[in-house]
Amino acid sequence: MSVLLRYWNLHKYPLLFVLGSVLFYTSFAYDLERTDFIKLFMLFAGLFYFHFKLIQFEKWNFRFILVSGILFRLVFLFAEPNLSQDFYRFIWDGELIKNGINPYIHLPKELITQNNLPISNAQQLFDGMGELSAKHFSNYPPLNQILFAVSAFLGGGSILGSLITMRATIILADIGILFFGRKLLQNLNQSSHMAFWYFLNPLVLIELTGNLHFEGVMLFFFVWALYLVSAQKWMWAAPIYALSILVKLVPVLFLPIFLRYLGFKKSILFYVLIGVTCIGLMLPFYSPVFVDNYSETVGLWFSNFEFNAGIYNLVKKVAVDCFEAKPWLLVKSYGKIVAIAVIIFTLLMAFLRKNQDLISVITSMLMALTFYYLLSSTVHPWYIIFLLTLAIFTDYRYPIVWSFAVILSYWAYTNPEYEESLWLLSLEYLLVIGFLIYELWGKGIKKLYFFKK
Repeated sequence: MSVLLRYWNLHKYPLLFVLGSVLFYTSFAYDLERTDFIKLFMLFAGLFYFHFKLIQFEKWNFRFILVSGILFRLVFLFAEPNLSQDFYRFIWDGELIKNGINPYIHLPKELITQNNLPISNAQQLFDGMGELSAKHFSNYPPLNQILFAVSAFLGGGSILGSLITMRATIILADIGILFFGRKLLQNLNQSSHMAFWYFLNPLVLIELTGNLHFEGVMLFFFVWALYLVSAQKWMWAAPIYALSILVKLVPVLFLPIFLRYLGFKKSILFYVLIGVTCIGLMLPFYSPVFVDNYSETVGLWFSNFEFNAGIYNLVKKVAVDCFEAKPWLLVKSYGKIVAIAVIIFTLLMAFLRKNQDLISVITSMLMALTFYYLLSSTVHPWYIIFLLTLAIFTDYRYPIVWSFAVILSYWAYTNPEYEESLWLLSLEYLLVIGFLIYELWGKGIKKLYFFKK
């Protein structure tokens, strides 16, 4: 009893923050409709405050943070995601693969008409994924599909069983990020407690563990690969980096940035090993129409969708009001321009910066991805988690601000038309861009090392 009392006296406030977080996460997971924006925002703001105070009080207490982070994630274990319906498509694709059906060549809206479709809960999954998802081929890369199939197999035909399996996978990935993230920070001579800004961040818990987005699994392989690179084991890092790409495609963007850091010869071999690994895992899904179907679906993200956009909304406002542009045509043209602009900007970061140390390489990645998200017409909240992860290995903290401000985008779910509030989006981007400018100004633009000798 005296030991417990002593522990309570030493950790009274952090324990109260943990208790408050558990209660708030429980309410978030089991008693929240996404249309109730006020409740959603208040819960998220409280959780953000709690996670800040926990890191402030216990940043050197690894065991306390680890147990707390796992406890928060276990709160969601039996909950059905309430901010996203993507999980229905995840399970649908997994059931298809489990039954030998290629999700890249069959549309859900066509399969659902078959009387003998061997998919458990087919109609419920089809209705849940929504009309937009049902009329498109799957856009999730091969390793992601394999994880869906494992979840469907272990789930035994139960939606809840599949949810629990996917959630366990994502929780293990987050623990892996904490493990390799701390080791990478140590190799970079950075404070290892910076990894807690990922592990305890409410956006990470809610969007990954809660809403079952697989960015965490992608980031596990990505951070693992960066750690191996930092340990001069770049040949081992290549196939791990490929696994990251095969969960989510975003890490492809950063490949040119390794060129100066590794040198030309090593980079070529690095790229070859990544390419061979990717091709090897894609082969089981290959068919004559695979490339066309997949590229068409991925292209939609650049040219058809709009959500939580920053600069795009400004361009759209000017184009529609001043030049009478058609919004549905504008987004298509704009998406193509953004794709080209992002490629050019990334190449500039790869070749104008020296990128001779790994922190500089990661900073280049952070700036390239930030440029993309600021221009993009679609920035879902869970996208910001990649920025957050990159930021903990650099001197920049604006992604932490964005990981809070992005919750304003969920105002769109308060109405059946998903109409966004331009005032709230303006506030979000003013906060983020303002803090980014403040950091760039405070550190000096030269901090980007464009002309570092």
